[in-house]
Amino acid sequence: MAEAAQPSGYSSDSRPQDVSPNFDFVVPKNEINSVPDMGKWKRSQAYADYMGFVLTLNEGVKGKKLTCDYKISPTVEKLLELLDTLDRWIDETPPVDQPSRFGNQAFRIWYTKLDKNAEALVASVLSADKQAAAPEVAVYLKESVGNQTRIDYGTGHEAAFAEFLCCLCKVGALQVEDRLAMVFKVFDRYLQVMRKLQKTYRMEPAGSQGVWGLDDFQFLPFIWGSSQFIDHPTLEPRHFIEKKVVNEYHQDYMFLECIKFINEMKTGPFAEHSNQLWNISAVPSWSKVNQGLIKMYKAECLEKFPVIQHFKFGSLLSIQPVKP
Repeated sequence: MAEAAQPSGYSSDSRPQDVSPNFDFVVPKNEINSVPDMGKWKRSQAYADYMGFVLTLNEGVKGKKLTCDYKISPTVEKLLELLDTLDRWIDETPPVDQPSRFGNQAFRIWYTKLDKNAEALVASVLSADKQAAAPEVAVYLKESVGNQTRIDYGTGHEAAFAEFLCCLCKVGALQVEDRLAMVFKVFDRYLQVMRKLQKTYRMEPAGSQGVWGLDDFQFLPFIWGSSQFIDHPTLEPRHFIEKKVVNEYHQDYMFLECIKFINEMKTGPFAEHSNQLWNISAVPSWSKVNQGLIKMYKAECLEKFPVIQHFKFGSLLSIQPVKP
């Protein structure tokens, strides 16, 4: 599959560099307010940069295990510390007693702590010459953990975390050589924290299609996880529904980590509670699974107004149309 963008800055004309001359930072805001606005989104630099980023990482992890060797940069280490902080705050904010089983209100207390500290957390990841980017980038971090009012989480929030990483690439805090660490360390740790949030506060799936959706909460790890399996000598798509395979290989493959979590959270036949994934297990090759999931992601997430109305646009992910 051809990469959609240059890997370093994830757009055709950007390279990691000192950001001060290139961006006039702003607090990102909503720009897609009605269905007709979706055309603006599809033509935007933000859409091109975001898809370029997703596809570049997809290419980077192809055929590689989570446990393979790769570089861990100081920025990656700082991002892992940031996620450890979010994890620790969950331990410090236990669920409250309430009549409703789902949507524990303690999540709002946890979220308020993030809201107050997000800018400082992002600043701790950035070098001195990039501090001006912190207020803009922090918005994507806050958007990535779920909705404070509804106490829900879905693929739009997941996309915000990918946008957060994309912005760190655009300001040069993350580089092309961080590709594997971004997925295998940072995004994987993010998934662990989100699963803990979902379980601790019984978060509702945001905009879930129920049995007809791929998964209640995530999408990107299925894309990147299927790329990890491309050209695997023994494991085929039909194997991922076998619990023995999941238990044996989940530490090496993001896709199987997701299946393991589904198996822990849901009861009953897999074909009933996760019908779309069950259907995917019949696809003959992982490369076809990967291509199909990318198409499905565009159609089910990036082209759906209920998801994109929450997307925030600033100087780094711009609503301006792609230059011809």
